[in-house]
Amino acid sequence: MKINRIHHVAYRCKDAKETVEFYRDLLDMDFQLAIAEDKVPSTGEPDPYMHVFLDAGQGNVLAFFEIPNAPEMGRDTNTPAWVQHIAFEVGSMDELTEAKDRLEAAGVDVLGPTDHTIFKSIYFFDPNGHRIELAANTDKPGMLNELKRVAPDMLDEWARTKKAPNHAAWLHSGEDFKSES
Repeated sequence: MKINRIHHVAYRCKDAKETVEFYRDLLDMDFQLAIAEDKVPSTGEPDPYMHVFLDAGQGNVLAFFEIPNAPEMGRDTNTPAWVQHIAFEVGSMDELTEAKDRLEAAGVDVLGPTDHTIFKSIYFFDPNGHRIELAANTDKPGMLNELKRVAPDMLDEWARTKKAPNHAAWLHSGEDFKSES
């Protein structure tokens, strides 16, 4: 078996219409389709829902379920808010800056840009409390290959020590990248 791509990623939303408007109007995602049922197809449970699908670019689909009869949405309180997020790539730093300006003009609180060396990103929350990241790649030639090369060693060291390995210390050192390969 070979996975071709993500068919769709689905999250819960408080209000399907508000969610579609947010992603369509502020992030330029095309509203693709809606599916509504009174029973859950996989289980047969009587639980009406609205399932909306948005085009996140290049065949990627972001979907949401509004489930009005379920208890109010919450989040995993044992996981910091910055951990669980959806990250979308934009084409340039100019696009990232334009997106930040557009979101802030609409009253959305935006954090960043944050410099991750290989990309810069902004962070904000959608109307449902899902953290969203927009990222513009800023990597220099060879950086991603070097990160891939050291990834297995970093993972092994992390598994043993639970401390951040130094294999890619150049990411946060402020020094120029020099490929070791």
